[in-house]
Amino acid sequence: MPSFDIVSEVDKQEIKNAVDQVNKELDTRFDFKGSDARVEQTDYQLAVYADDKFKLEQVLDILRIKLTKRNIDVRCLDNGQIDKISGNKVKQIVTVRTGLDSELAKKIVRNIKDSKLKVQVCILGVAVRVTSSKKDVLQETIQFVKKLINDFPLQYQNFRD
Repeated sequence: MPSFDIVSEVDKQEIKNAVDQVNKELDTRFDFKGSDARVEQTDYQLAVYADDKFKLEQVLDILRIKLTKRNIDVRCLDNGQIDKISGNKVKQIVTVRTGLDSELAKKIVRNIKDSKLKVQVCILGVAVRVTSSKKDVLQETIQFVKKLINDFPLQYQNFRD
């Protein structure tokens, strides 16, 4: 029976490469000369440091540009609150969201079932599996979900006959 999975994955190595590019650019830019601006990565969390809020926003813009160039959707970034470290120096934790949280998975399943498409839907941990007897119905389901969810990056993988 044909099926596919709805997932949300981010390549950790591409994030690391983008962070390295951001730090290199911060070292060479004139407006960051003598600044303590940098980005540090631990797993799927990025710690962004800067001298003030304005420079923090500039570093975040550079980070978004580098992530986009590396084919990472910036909609998966979840900005935390800005913390003061010492003096004017600030820090912000940016979390890269991966996998479907249970609330989003339930929303997808509920909407697919309400759409009356002839598919079976089940939640598998951080993914949603959709099966049907016809490939055309699966294609319709993909188009339906693309229209439904536009604020979070989704991938459609493991398309099987």
